Amino acid sequence: MTVKMTESAKEQDVQRDWYVVDAQGQTLGRLATRIATVLRGKNKPIYTPHVDCGDYVIVINAEKIHVTGRKMMQKKYYRHSGYPGGMTQVTLRDQLQKFPTRVIESAVRGMLPKNHLGRRMFKKLKVYAGPNHPHQAQQPEPIEL
Repeated sequence: MTVKMTESAKEQDVQRDWYVVDAQGQTLGRLATRIATVLRGKNKPIYTPHVDCGDYVIVINAEKIHVTGRKMMQKKYYRHSGYPGGMTQVTLRDQLQKFPTRVIESAVRGMLPKNHLGRRMFKKLKVYAGPNHPHQAQQPEPIEL
């Protein structure tokens, strides 16, 4: 009897594709989980946890994201300047008005691994507030999430 071993993917064997996602009318958390899955490569049969197997994801219309409940006023984003008393907080509504791309970026970043591999995966995410993006040369395929 021969035992077949599962083959692990190697960095040079990974084929990276480009996908474009329209965030208009999508729920923030559900969209972020699906984007994180594609960035990690868990949608591919060659997925290996210690190798970056994921694809590039372009998100357009980030300013038209949808949230449920009263999150627009209750959800807060925190940042600290590093100085005493330097904590600032911003509601989701204000964050969408000033920096709409940061909302999706922070949601996806929280779903990726917190290590060197996760930071490399996050660099493959490109988020744009409007419907245009500068990645037409990569011929991204639209993906329904």
